[in-house]
Amino acid sequence: MKKPRSRRKVYKNRRQSTSIFFMLWATFTVVTLSIVLLLGGTQVIALEETYKNETGRLLMERGARINRAVRERLPDPFGVNYDAYVRHLAQTNDVHVYILTGEGEVLFPLEDNSDSIYPAYGEEYDFTQKIVTLKEELSSAGATAENGEFAVYEEKSAKGFVYGAVLPGYGENEETYLYVFKSVVMMEAVVSELRVRTLMMAIFVFLVAFAASMALSGFFTRPINEMTEKARRLAGGDWEVDFHGTEYGSEMTELADTLNFARDEISKADKLQKELIANVSHDFKTPLTMIKAYASMIVEISGDVPEKRNKHAQVIIDETDRLASLVSDVLDLSKLQAGIQEIKRNLFDLSSYVEDVLQRFDYLKETGGYRFVVEVEEDLYTVADELKIGQVLYNLIGNAVNYTGEDKTVKILLKREDGRIRFAVTDTGKGIKPEERADIWNRYYRSSETHKRPVRGTGLGLSIVKTILEKHGFLFGVDSTVGVGSTFYVYFPLEEN
Repeated sequence: MKKPRSRRKVYKNRRQSTSIFFMLWATFTVVTLSIVLLLGGTQVIALEETYKNETGRLLMERGARINRAVRERLPDPFGVNYDAYVRHLAQTNDVHVYILTGEGEVLFPLEDNSDSIYPAYGEEYDFTQKIVTLKEELSSAGATAENGEFAVYEEKSAKGFVYGAVLPGYGENEETYLYVFKSVVMMEAVVSELRVRTLMMAIFVFLVAFAASMALSGFFTRPINEMTEKARRLAGGDWEVDFHGTEYGSEMTELADTLNFARDEISKADKLQKELIANVSHDFKTPLTMIKAYASMIVEISGDVPEKRNKHAQVIIDETDRLASLVSDVLDLSKLQAGIQEIKRNLFDLSSYVEDVLQRFDYLKETGGYRFVVEVEEDLYTVADELKIGQVLYNLIGNAVNYTGEDKTVKILLKREDGRIRFAVTDTGKGIKPEERADIWNRYYRSSETHKRPVRGTGLGLSIVKTILEKHGFLFGVDSTVGVGSTFYVYFPLEEN
């Protein structure tokens, strides 16, 4: 069986997780660098593609113009120098122009005194392989000497674009070919330079983003660090800590408000919890003191006197019951709030059940002069956990008895209302102040008023009532007027028997 990890180890692992500062810094830097690289790379690709498309378009226009010029003035094989004309067409159109045989030999231009930028005919003017590609492209385009069709294609090995067309035969050649070439070497040099500049810019932006992101990350995480430090102070018991600090936006202000509210609630709970411990300790101490005292009296004084011994023993029994009730209430509340005790719903007669619970208070009529005004409609059935609803009824009636006025009157009502069952208990006490109404259901709450308590309790009764009714999902509450009294009410679902 796999052993669960200790809380200390889990906490340590959480402490080793990546900080928000690092994540913000890394994210900002990576995103900024990615944007620069993406824009730079896109520009390089777009420039290269645009330049190639424009080169192809211009070559198509200029090649067509050269093709027409060559066809209008074909070379004369008997003494006319055609080289100058071909070179003139090349220079005026900013391209290279060649007239080739079917085997790739250069017919024009072949001047020995060519411009110095053009080397003498040799390996650089070897069109043996190029003529093969040219023929294939022209064949694909369906070009012949008669129809004047042409082909434009990229020749990557030569780093340029080619315009080709079939010309009528010259001399012994049945067909000759027009080969117009436009280099893109300059474009490649520009693109290469742009790549270098983009890389340099990316490095520069990375350094700037590195510094800027550190500053921004520190700025954005500063309020979190401040709140973390204040939370540590709060955990150490500093209830005066204020989570408001430097304003960083509405979200941080709202978070500070929430944490301050949590601080106030935790402070209140801590105070009430200490009061509860003090009160419960007192409730434990009193019966324990009584038990010890009367046990000593039995041993030392009344052990041989049956009447006194029985009286003292009864006090011990009553105080033991009081201790047992206190422990039982604390355990019940803890189990209910922890979800250990399940709600077992069943159909039962709520009217009869209320009557049974009221019988437990009959002794108060006889010994305490209490008056119970009961208005219970018969045959009202509901579905709930019968035993736990019994705790609710007993605690609400007992609470009313403990806090009712000098007339010692408690009113109990059970009737149909809007398709539901309304149960209400009304006392004639001092009432509950508006600012205290939200706290009376709290298990740490104890009213500042002092009362005689004919019904023994632990001060946890209303908290048990709240927990049970919330588990059932029933509507409940209190209406109170200071100086007049309070009415606690519960709405139960009405079921047909």
